[in-house]
Amino acid sequence: MSENLDKAAAVALLNEILETELAGVVRYTHYALMIFGHSRIPIVSWLRSEATTCLMHANEAGELVTHFGEHPSLKIGALLETHKHGINDILLESLEAEQTGLVLYKKLLVLVNGRSVLLEEYARKMIAEEEMHLGEVNKMLRKPGEITEFPTD
Repeated sequence: MSENLDKAAAVALLNEILETELAGVVRYTHYALMIFGHSRIPIVSWLRSEATTCLMHANEAGELVTHFGEHPSLKIGALLETHKHGINDILLESLEAEQTGLVLYKKLLVLVNGRSVLLEEYARKMIAEEEMHLGEVNKMLRKPGEITEFPTD
Protein backbone atom coordinates (compact mmCIF):
# COMPACT_ATOMS: atom_id res chain seq x y z
CA MET A 1 0.00 0.00 0.00
CA SER A 2 1.34 3.41 -0.95
CA GLU A 3 2.09 5.94 1.76
CA ASN A 4 -0.01 8.53 -0.07
CA LEU A 5 -3.21 6.49 0.05
CA ASP A 6 -5.87 7.94 2.36
CA LYS A 7 -6.86 4.55 3.75
CA ALA A 8 -9.71 5.92 5.87
CA ALA A 9 -11.29 7.66 2.89
CA ALA A 10 -10.83 4.61 0.66
CA VAL A 11 -12.40 2.30 3.25
CA ALA A 12 -15.28 4.75 3.77
CA LEU A 13 -15.97 4.71 0.02
CA LEU A 14 -15.66 0.92 -0.13
CA ASN A 15 -18.17 0.64 2.70
CA GLU A 16 -20.52 3.01 0.89
CA ILE A 17 -20.15 0.85 -2.22
CA LEU A 18 -20.86 -2.25 -0.11
CA GLU A 19 -24.04 -0.64 1.27
CA THR A 20 -25.16 0.51 -2.19
CA GLU A 21 -24.62 -2.92 -3.72
CA LEU A 22 -26.50 -4.62 -0.86
CA ALA A 23 -29.40 -2.23 -1.50
CA GLY A 24 -29.24 -3.41 -5.11
CA VAL A 25 -29.65 -7.02 -3.96
CA VAL A 26 -32.82 -6.08 -2.08
CA ARG A 27 -34.13 -3.82 -4.84
CA TYR A 28 -33.63 -6.33 -7.69
CA THR A 29 -35.07 -9.15 -5.59
CA HIS A 30 -38.15 -7.03 -4.89
CA TYR A 31 -38.48 -6.08 -8.55
CA ALA A 32 -38.32 -9.74 -9.58
CA LEU A 33 -41.20 -10.51 -7.24
CA MET A 34 -43.32 -7.73 -8.72
CA ILE A 35 -43.14 -8.62 -12.42
CA PHE A 36 -46.31 -9.91 -14.05
CA GLY A 37 -47.46 -10.51 -17.60
CA HIS A 38 -46.38 -12.35 -20.73
CA SER A 39 -42.70 -11.40 -20.47
CA ARG A 40 -42.40 -12.31 -16.78
CA ILE A 41 -40.04 -15.29 -17.00
CA PRO A 42 -37.11 -13.70 -18.89
CA ILE A 43 -37.43 -10.41 -17.00
CA VAL A 44 -37.53 -12.13 -13.60
CA SER A 45 -34.51 -14.18 -14.61
CA TRP A 46 -32.61 -11.03 -15.59
CA LEU A 47 -33.58 -9.21 -12.37
CA ARG A 48 -32.49 -12.16 -10.22
CA SER A 49 -29.22 -12.27 -12.11
CA GLU A 50 -28.74 -8.57 -11.33
CA ALA A 51 -29.40 -9.26 -7.63
CA THR A 52 -26.72 -11.95 -7.72
CA THR A 53 -24.31 -9.56 -9.45
CA CYS A 54 -24.95 -6.91 -6.78
CA LEU A 55 -24.22 -9.48 -4.07
CA MET A 56 -20.96 -10.38 -5.80
CA HIS A 57 -20.04 -6.69 -6.00
CA ALA A 58 -20.89 -6.23 -2.31
CA ASN A 59 -18.66 -9.17 -1.42
CA GLU A 60 -15.78 -7.74 -3.46
CA ALA A 61 -16.05 -4.36 -1.73
CA GLY A 62 -16.26 -6.02 1.69
CA GLU A 63 -13.22 -8.17 0.97
CA LEU A 64 -11.25 -5.04 0.13
CA VAL A 65 -12.35 -3.40 3.38
CA THR A 66 -11.01 -6.36 5.35
CA HIS A 67 -7.90 -6.45 3.15
CA PHE A 68 -7.06 -3.05 4.61
CA GLY A 69 -7.70 -4.31 8.15
CA GLU A 70 -11.00 -2.55 8.62
CA HIS A 71 -14.57 -3.56 9.44
CA PRO A 72 -17.17 -3.94 6.66
CA SER A 73 -20.40 -2.03 7.13
CA LEU A 74 -23.55 -3.83 8.22
CA LYS A 75 -25.73 -1.09 6.75
CA ILE A 76 -27.77 -1.28 3.58
CA GLY A 77 -27.98 1.72 1.27
CA ALA A 78 -31.14 3.73 0.77
CA LEU A 79 -34.20 1.83 -0.37
CA LEU A 80 -37.17 3.71 -1.77
CA GLU A 81 -40.49 2.01 -2.40
CA THR A 82 -42.18 3.96 -5.16
CA HIS A 83 -45.00 1.44 -5.61
CA LYS A 84 -44.36 1.70 -9.35
CA HIS A 85 -43.89 -1.82 -10.66
CA GLY A 86 -44.30 -1.46 -14.38
CA ILE A 87 -41.30 -2.74 -16.30
CA ASN A 88 -40.36 0.73 -17.57
CA ASP A 89 -40.67 2.17 -14.05
CA ILE A 90 -38.43 -0.58 -12.69
CA LEU A 91 -35.87 -0.02 -15.45
CA LEU A 92 -35.85 3.74 -14.83
CA GLU A 93 -35.32 3.17 -11.10
CA SER A 94 -32.59 0.69 -11.92
CA LEU A 95 -30.92 3.18 -14.22
CA GLU A 96 -30.91 5.81 -11.48
CA ALA A 97 -29.55 3.42 -8.85
CA GLU A 98 -26.83 2.14 -11.18
CA GLN A 99 -25.77 5.71 -11.99
CA THR A 100 -25.40 6.33 -8.25
CA GLY A 101 -23.14 3.29 -7.99
CA LEU A 102 -21.11 4.43 -10.98
CA VAL A 103 -20.48 7.78 -9.28
CA LEU A 104 -19.10 5.96 -6.21
CA TYR A 105 -16.72 3.84 -8.28
CA LYS A 106 -15.52 6.95 -10.12
CA LYS A 107 -14.94 8.73 -6.79
CA LEU A 108 -12.90 5.75 -5.63
CA LEU A 109 -10.80 5.84 -8.81
CA VAL A 110 -10.04 9.54 -8.34
CA LEU A 111 -9.13 8.97 -4.68
CA VAL A 112 -6.76 6.05 -5.32
CA ASN A 113 -5.33 7.03 -8.72
CA GLY A 114 -1.54 6.69 -8.53
CA ARG A 115 -1.77 5.52 -4.92
CA SER A 116 -2.98 1.90 -5.06
CA VAL A 117 -2.82 -0.31 -8.13
CA LEU A 118 -5.14 -2.80 -6.42
CA LEU A 119 -7.88 -0.24 -5.84
CA GLU A 120 -7.29 1.46 -9.21
CA GLU A 121 -7.78 -1.81 -11.07
CA TYR A 122 -10.83 -2.67 -8.96
CA ALA A 123 -12.41 0.74 -9.58
CA ARG A 124 -11.71 0.60 -13.32
CA LYS A 125 -13.17 -2.91 -13.60
CA MET A 126 -16.29 -1.88 -11.72
CA ILE A 127 -16.71 1.32 -13.74
CA ALA A 128 -16.55 -0.72 -16.94
CA GLU A 129 -19.11 -3.21 -15.60
CA GLU A 130 -21.47 -0.45 -14.46
CA GLU A 131 -21.18 1.36 -17.79
CA MET A 132 -21.99 -1.88 -19.63
CA HIS A 133 -24.94 -2.49 -17.34
CA LEU A 134 -26.23 1.06 -17.83
CA GLY A 135 -25.97 0.53 -21.59
CA GLU A 136 -28.01 -2.67 -21.37
CA VAL A 137 -30.72 -1.00 -19.29
CA ASN A 138 -30.74 1.92 -21.71
CA LYS A 139 -31.27 -0.49 -24.62
CA MET A 140 -34.11 -2.17 -22.74
CA LEU A 141 -35.83 1.21 -22.33
CA ARG A 142 -35.82 1.85 -26.08
CA LYS A 143 -38.79 0.97 -28.24
CA PRO A 144 -38.22 -1.92 -30.66
CA GLY A 145 -36.48 -0.62 -33.74
CA GLU A 146 -35.08 2.50 -32.02
CA ILE A 147 -31.33 2.78 -32.27
CA THR A 148 -30.83 6.15 -30.58
CA GLU A 149 -30.02 6.21 -26.89
CA PHE A 150 -32.87 6.53 -24.40
CA PRO A 151 -32.72 10.04 -22.89
CA THR A 152 -31.59 9.81 -19.26
CA ASP A 153 -31.58 13.50 -18.34
